[in-house]
Amino acid sequence: MNKEYNVAIMGATGAVGEVMLDIIQERKFPVKSLKLLASERSVGKEMKYQGRAIKVELLDGNSFKGIDIVLASAGASISKLFVKDILEAKALMIDNSSAFRMDEGVPLVIPEINPEDCRWNKGIIANPNCTTIIALVPLKPIHDAATIKRLIVSSYQAASGAGAKGMAELEQQARDWAAGKPLKVEKFAHQILFNVIPHIDVFYEDGYTKEEMKVVHETHKIMHAPEMRITATTVRVPVLRAHSESINIETEKKLTVKECRELLAKAPGVTLEDDFHNKKYPMPLNAAGKDNVFVGRIREDFSIDKGLNIWVAGDQIRKGAALNAVQIAEIVAREGLK
Repeated sequence: MNKEYNVAIMGATGAVGEVMLDIIQERKFPVKSLKLLASERSVGKEMKYQGRAIKVELLDGNSFKGIDIVLASAGASISKLFVKDILEAKALMIDNSSAFRMDEGVPLVIPEINPEDCRWNKGIIANPNCTTIIALVPLKPIHDAATIKRLIVSSYQAASGAGAKGMAELEQQARDWAAGKPLKVEKFAHQILFNVIPHIDVFYEDGYTKEEMKVVHETHKIMHAPEMRITATTVRVPVLRAHSESINIETEKKLTVKECRELLAKAPGVTLEDDFHNKKYPMPLNAAGKDNVFVGRIREDFSIDKGLNIWVAGDQIRKGAALNAVQIAEIVAREGLK
C-alpha cells in the first residue's frame, strides 16, 4: 500500500463512524487527508486522529470533491441521498447501510470470504448486515470443505444493534428498575430489560422480518450459493454489545467435530473457543471490542447424517460494521482498485 488516499467518513459521529476512525488509526490505513462528515447538529465537534483534533464538517453535496474513498455509515436514506454526488466526484463508496446490498451491480463483500468481488465494483462496494457477517466468517471454511446444503440461524442480538439509543434504553431501564421506577419503552417494541424480543426490523406478510431475510439473501449473494437453503430467526436480547448466533449446518460431505475444529482454528478472522470441560465458549461479554468472530460449542447434529451445530459471538460494531468496511478499503488499496 504505497499510495495514500483522501478519505471521508460519512456519519463520523455515530457509533460505527467513531469506531471506523479508531480502526483506520489502529490498522495504519494509508490516509493522505481525512474528512469527518455528519449532520448539522454535530458540525464543529472535534474528534481525535493521530493525536490531533479534526473538526466535523457538514455533510452536503459538495463534501466529496477530491475524495478517493468514502466510508459511509449514516443510514440507507442518507446513502441514497448522496450516492450521486459521491459517484460524480469519482470517489469509491464503501457503504455500511442496506441501501445497495442487493443491487446486481454492487459487490457485497466480506474480505475473508469474497475479496475478489471488489474488482467488479462500479463505484460502490456494500458492507453486509452485521448478523450475516458474524455468521459467515466461520461458515466459509466449512462450506469450502464440505459444501453447506442448509442453514438454520437463530440470532441473539445486542441492544447496540439498534444504535446508541438502543443501548441507552437498556441502561436506563436497568437504572429505573433498580430505583423502583416505571420503565420507559421507546426504541424497542417492548421492554428489553429481563426480556427477549423475537422482532428485529419490520415484519413481512409471511411472518418473517426484514432482518431475517437479510441473512438469507445476503448469504446467497456473498457465498455465490443461490441454491443454499436458509432459514433464520432474529431475536433482540438484553446484552449491550456483541451479537451471538446458534447455527445448525447440514453439509453434502460428512465433517467430524475434530475436522471442523481444525478448520476453524486456522480460519482467518476466527478465534476458536471450544473447551466445554473448562466452561470455555463464546460469549458476547468477551467478544465485545474484539475483531475476530468467536466460535465454540461445536458438536455433531445427531438428528441428521451430515450435520453440525456451532455457537458464535462477534462484535457487530467492529467486525459486523466498521472493521469490515476498513478491510474492504485495504483490499482496494492493496490491489490498486481506486
